[in-house]
Amino acid sequence: MKEGAQTQSLNRTLSLRHVVLFGLAFMAPATVFATYGVAGEIVQGMMPTAYAMAMVVMLFTAISYGMLVKAFPIAGSAYTFTQRSISPHLGFLVGWTILLDYVFSPMISSLLVGIFVSNYFPGVPMAVWIISFIVIVTTVNILGIRLAANVNAILVIAQLLLCVLFVVFAIQGLLAGKGSGTLVSLTPFYDPNVQMGGLMAVIPILCFTFLGFDAVTTLAEETKNPVKTLPTAIILITLIGGLLYVADTYFAQLVHPSFTFQDPESAVFEIFGVLKNAFLDALFLVISMTAAFASAMASGASASRILYAMGRENVLPRKFFGYLSPRFQTPVLNLLLIGLIAMSALFFDLMTATAFINYGALFAFVFVNLSVISHFFIRNKQRSGVNVIRYLLVPAIGAIITGIFWAKLDMHSLILGTAWLVIGIGYLAYITKMFRLPPPNIHLDDPEQNSTSDIF
Repeated sequence: MKEGAQTQSLNRTLSLRHVVLFGLAFMAPATVFATYGVAGEIVQGMMPTAYAMAMVVMLFTAISYGMLVKAFPIAGSAYTFTQRSISPHLGFLVGWTILLDYVFSPMISSLLVGIFVSNYFPGVPMAVWIISFIVIVTTVNILGIRLAANVNAILVIAQLLLCVLFVVFAIQGLLAGKGSGTLVSLTPFYDPNVQMGGLMAVIPILCFTFLGFDAVTTLAEETKNPVKTLPTAIILITLIGGLLYVADTYFAQLVHPSFTFQDPESAVFEIFGVLKNAFLDALFLVISMTAAFASAMASGASASRILYAMGRENVLPRKFFGYLSPRFQTPVLNLLLIGLIAMSALFFDLMTATAFINYGALFAFVFVNLSVISHFFIRNKQRSGVNVIRYLLVPAIGAIITGIFWAKLDMHSLILGTAWLVIGIGYLAYITKMFRLPPPNIHLDDPEQNSTSDIF
């Protein structure tokens, strides 16, 4: 590779361990405690069952991601899969829409950090915490994906430690007669008083806590043996996250059987209050901060590589989005742009930001499942025996379920997300001369062969 080249290949340095931890960092397992009160108030019980059902739902899409990353082991994620399997134009729109998820995730983490820390240090303006957080996250990601992965590994291990220690302390408290006073109960899994409608309503919310298995597909060009490593990592991330969520919510419900909280968003403090464990309280404070940091790094790195994949082919302006730093081998300009977008945390509220993410994630999931059907079942005609289940039935179920969840998003999410999609359609019409030209395709092996002409 020539020194100072504008467009270069990404280095393959990530192992299965790095990829799994990177995905779990994006998922941020400790967020189960932050969402428990809000989700539990909706369903009024059976949270472990709700999480188990959400895990099964996400596994359908995770399997589709695993199959597609074998066929297309390059950066780009849902954008690449849809572009190669269905249509270049549709692929662009999927990539455009999923950017809502990746690009705005660091902003949400920044906003949460600002809100959380300001409560403990009210004398310091929230803007100071937000800006400092964004600068640190952006700097670490610029220094290299391997460094970011290693830092994330440490932070994720800390979150996993929190989840495990909570179970340990919960067991101690339950044995001491606190909470329900028992270690074994079927009530968290089945409660006849829980309405099925409420249980189903909460599952779409919980599905978003599994985001992370899809993020690692954007690291295909930086992973050792991605055809083998990434499908394994995708399933492991979904299962590990799901099992942690089920275990923690099971013991949380035993410790605090009631779903009546003074503030559902801070229900974790009431649950920890039952255990009266100062160490757990202090650990949660520290881990909550590191969880936001890990998630912001993972989502920022993933977003920058989606932009890089699109920019490398002039789907977005190549001089900017397709640039790699000769020194750090990272898409520096993309990372700086994402950091700038994250600064919108100074002006946005959490509800608005979340609405963008919900729309983009489910929209992409639908088309990833459809891409499996298009690529394997229709184009490659793999329709014999078990292939009917693998390449038609499983992805069809995944597409239908995620499509239903997408259609049932609140009106705020649908309006904001559709507005972003309409902007993408307009931009696509411009760069393809009213859809008469196809968007440039991504080459699997040699990005240097691609056109370097500007689109503006």
